Parts: sequence; structure tokens; C-alpha cells
Amino acid sequence: LMIVAALALTSGAVALHTQSQLAEKVVRLHVLANSDSEEDQVLKLKVRDAVLERATETLRGADDQAEARRRLTAILPELEETARVVITANGYDYGVRAELAETSFPTKEYDGFALPAGEYLALRVLIGEAAGQNWWCVVFPPLCLGSVSETTQETALEAGLTENQVSLMTGEDEGY
Repeated sequence: LMIVAALALTSGAVALHTQSQLAEKVVRLHVLANSDSEEDQVLKLKVRDAVLERATETLRGADDQAEARRRLTAILPELEETARVVITANGYDYGVRAELAETSFPTKEYDGFALPAGEYLALRVLIGEAAGQNWWCVVFPPLCLGSVSETTQETALEAGLTENQVSLMTGEDEGY
């Protein structure tokens, strides 16, 4: 029984270490709607699309999280303005704030992969009261679109994630 407990603790420690290493290589996108109203949720997705398009352009060719952070920091005012234009064009006058912040996330399952709970650097876009349901993805490396496929796995590997980290995300790592 003690051996099983020791193995479980060791497995948990390895998973935490792997999550920590993974968090050092990714930037998540976190868009928070003003409220849970249907209109605000639709607006959130429109803002997401515009911000994601601009952020993806900016991050093209970035080699690591540090470079992604520098590039995103430089365009935070532009990302805010991009979101503001979408909000205004849709007839709303909500304020909006774009920021880069270390953010605590629960385990999040996407179509075909998951990210373990933990602290991650996030590009956060807060619309109005930011009290509604939110939307998450991985903006660096660019994993926001589509389900995990060979192409997405290749993108993650090319961005410096290890096979173990990709396995942790895709659920192929039985230890987590």
C-alpha cells in the first residue's frame, strides 16, 4: 500500500513539474464577456475572432514564450482598440481592457486535448464588467483553431514543446 501511495505521489509530482514546464512555453488567450446574456456571449466571440486574428499575425515566427510576451506587450493598446472597434460596431459602449497576466486556470479540455490546471501567462481581454462566461485557447503556439491533429501537434513541437508536454495535452500521457 505504501508503494502504491509513493508511486501516486511521484506521478503527481511529475505531472506538476510537467505542467510547470508547459506553462513556461505557452500563452493562453482568455476573453471574458460582459455578462452571460446571449447578446454579450455573441459579442465576446466577435471580439475573440478579431483579437485572435491580430495576435496570430503578431506571433507568427515567434520562437518562444519570452518573444511572444514581448510582441504581445507591444501591441496591447492595438488589441484593446481592435476589441473596442468590434464592440462599437455592434452597438455597444462597453469598456475593454487587454492585458498580459499570470492567470490561474482549471484543467481545460478542448476538442482532442486538455491543458492541466495551473498558472499560465494569458492574454486577457476583459469586456465591460467581465462578469460573463469566458473563452480560452492557446494563442502561442497557435493552437486556437481546430482540434488536435498532426498539424496542431507539429505546431506545438515546432514551438518547443516536448513530446511529453504534447502527450500531456492530448491525453496520451497515462500518468496524468
